[in-house]
Amino acid sequence: MGLLVSRVLRCRDSSLLEPQPEGIAGASYIPGSRKRKRNSLEELATSSNVHGPQNQGMYPHQVLNYIYWKRVKISSNDAYQNLFLDGHDSDIKIRALGRTWCLHKVFLCQSGYFANILKDTWRESHHGVINLIIKNEDIDTRSLHFVFGALYTDADLSITPLEVPQVLAAACLLRVDRVIQQCEGIMKETINRNTVCSYYLAAETYRLKAVKTRCFEWLLCNLMVHPSVALYKEVDLKLMYLLALSSDLLVMQKEIDVYTTLKIWMFLYLNPCWNGTMKQLLQHANNWLSTHMAYVDNISFLESEEGLIFQPVFKKLRFQHIIYDLTSTTILEQDRLIPMAWLSPIYKQQWLTLLRTQEYGVIGPQVINEQELEECTMRCGTMIPKDGRYTWKWSVGRLGFPLRVTFTRQCVILRQRCQRCDGSACHNHIRNVIFRITLVCFDSNKRVTFRKTTGYKILTFEYKEEQIVMKLDSDVLTFPMCIFCNFLFVNLGNAENK
Repeated sequence: MGLLVSRVLRCRDSSLLEPQPEGIAGASYIPGSRKRKRNSLEELATSSNVHGPQNQGMYPHQVLNYIYWKRVKISSNDAYQNLFLDGHDSDIKIRALGRTWCLHKVFLCQSGYFANILKDTWRESHHGVINLIIKNEDIDTRSLHFVFGALYTDADLSITPLEVPQVLAAACLLRVDRVIQQCEGIMKETINRNTVCSYYLAAETYRLKAVKTRCFEWLLCNLMVHPSVALYKEVDLKLMYLLALSSDLLVMQKEIDVYTTLKIWMFLYLNPCWNGTMKQLLQHANNWLSTHMAYVDNISFLESEEGLIFQPVFKKLRFQHIIYDLTSTTILEQDRLIPMAWLSPIYKQQWLTLLRTQEYGVIGPQVINEQELEECTMRCGTMIPKDGRYTWKWSVGRLGFPLRVTFTRQCVILRQRCQRCDGSACHNHIRNVIFRITLVCFDSNKRVTFRKTTGYKILTFEYKEEQIVMKLDSDVLTFPMCIFCNFLFVNLGNAENK
């Protein structure tokens, strides 16, 4: 009860008279004494000490001080049950969304929204009803009821994760900081595939920066590593644009797989009622696109009326890391999803880059510019299922040089792989590459439990040389583990290479 009293005392602060979005403390009220026939709220309504002519300018904090001076006592649970749920001794009604709540001004003053109203109407008995016109569709009667109830108790009321965005919306409207903080805490601890998109939108709307950052990081880690039909249905256009743009997106396999992810996401966006498994999804998306394009001549899907809204998202694909591979290029050509006007300049740029590399013996990037790298590095990744030694290569065509990656419990090694080739690019003795290696482990709830990264670095190779690029502590590694890489093999000083 001491906490409740302290909130009452804090209502003396001038922030009650000029309410701010933050700093409005909670309060509670103790309704009656057994030694009196009349309860305290009735006394407040009739006492000349409160409503007499000499106190015409009395404000809520003075009324609360009067109540505290009376030393009326009640438990927090009783206040919630008797005053809020049962509506006993109500002195004000709130009407909103077709429902009426019988409440008490002394508790409502904890809301920054109502404190601003009640300071002008406290002593006017004819202001017994406040009609709220709520235009925010995220707010419903359940979320309003929760926030009103929170004003009557010290304890945090129970709320499920799926209800949090609606309660947060109501708490922000009514400016109840304690409930906003409760929602923020729940959101940080319960981010998963069922909540992440709704949390992200709510955090963006109501400026919970830390929650928004955590949700975005969760999506960067899980969008491709743990794909889900339900998750893809929840990702909106703006959010997918930001994910496709980021070099921090953890890409399984390589850039063509980002294209595939966007394709199936677009299919679900246009066909939200589709039900099936992830294994079925790609085939259904391909069949749908093929059927659709059979009736369209001379344009790509993204140039059609249905496809225009997806253009900004697909433009963030790194086509220079797709078209070096014949199989990937064939997929782009057959789908007819991407406009040829986008691809033709990329073909030209890559061809010129190859010629320069072979003609002048270009040794690769010299400077790390992270702003440029954000949009230009090749993104790729793979799964390490269990402890052991693994070796593989990510082909980059003739634009760079072939790299072999080796993973052990002790380290990650990059080696310039020997390759038979007549081009001079294959026989340069010294080559540079910008790289970033990231290791990530997940728990059963798809939450990151381990993360280690090299950051962006420039590595200079002698021909056939191998170098250790990351040392590992075998005691902290768990499996399965994912390894993700960002590579850049060409100099971005030439704008055509971007």
